[in-house]
Amino acid sequence: MNVTHSNEMSGKICLVTGATSGIGEVTAQGLAAMGATVIVVGRTPSKGEATVNMIKQATGNQDVTFMQADLSSQASIHKLAEDFKAKYQHLHVLVNNAGAMNMERSVTVDGLETTFAVNHLAYFLLTMLLLDVLKASAPARVVNVSSEAQSGGKIDFDDLQGEKHYSGFGAYSQSKLANVIFSQELANRLQGTEVTSNSLHPGLVATGFGKNNNLLMRGLLTLGSVFFISAKKGAETSIYLASSPEVEGVTGKYFIKKAPARINPAAEDDAIGQRLWQVSEELTHLVPEQH
Repeated sequence: MNVTHSNEMSGKICLVTGATSGIGEVTAQGLAAMGATVIVVGRTPSKGEATVNMIKQATGNQDVTFMQADLSSQASIHKLAEDFKAKYQHLHVLVNNAGAMNMERSVTVDGLETTFAVNHLAYFLLTMLLLDVLKASAPARVVNVSSEAQSGGKIDFDDLQGEKHYSGFGAYSQSKLANVIFSQELANRLQGTEVTSNSLHPGLVATGFGKNNNLLMRGLLTLGSVFFISAKKGAETSIYLASSPEVEGVTGKYFIKKAPARINPAAEDDAIGQRLWQVSEELTHLVPEQH
C-alpha cells in the first residue's frame, strides 16, 4: 500500500502505545505518512520490527522505530520512559492507545487489577514520566484513546481493583471513564503550558481487541464485528487530535468522529478528578508535584 508522504508533521516526534496492531498501528502509520518521527510501542519485538518495516515501506518515512514495553508492568513503563529520554530530547505527541478488556479478573506483576492497570494507570504513569519532555517541546499534545463505554462507567473508589465484585464490562467501563477523567484533570493542570490533553472514542473497531477472552465473549465480538468499522476509520480521530491545526490549543475535550462530544458527568467533577489523580499517584508510587 503506497501512502503519499506529506510534510505537515515534519520535525514532530510522536510516541504511540499499542502500536503493533489495530488502531495504534494505523495511527502510527498515519503520523509517519505526514512526515513525523514515530516511535511504535508494543510488547513483542518481532511484531514491533515487522510493524516498523511495514510503515517505512508504506510511507517512505525512515524515521520510525520500535520501543519495547509491557504496559502491565510499571518497571517496564519506567524503562520505556528512560529509553525514550536517552534517545530523544523532544516529544510533541503522546498517543496513549494500548488497552485491554478482561472478562476474568487477573492481577499484574505489581499486584494490581489488570484492566485498571493497563487501561488507566499505564496512561497516567507514562504521561507523568514524559511530562517534562512534553512541556519542553510545547506546543505538544497528549491524546488518550478512551471509549463510549465511559458513558456508562463509574469510578468505584471503594473497590477500584474489583476485589469485592468483578465484572469484565464494569472494569472496562471504569477504566475508560478514568481515561476521560485523567484527560480532563491533566488539561486543568497543564493550563498555560501549551501542552493539550484530549480523549476520544474511536468507534466500534474491527481489530483483535478482546479476543483474548472466553469462547462466548470471542463469539460475541466476532458476531458483532459485522457492525464494526475498520481500524483505518477508527484511527481517524486519534490522527486528527495528534496532528490537525484545527485543534491546536484545544484541551480538556472528549471527541467522537473528530467532534467534541458529551462526557460522563463524573468527568466534569473536579473532586473526582483530583481524587483519581491522588489514588493514581499512590498506585504508581509517584511523588506528588511540589507546588
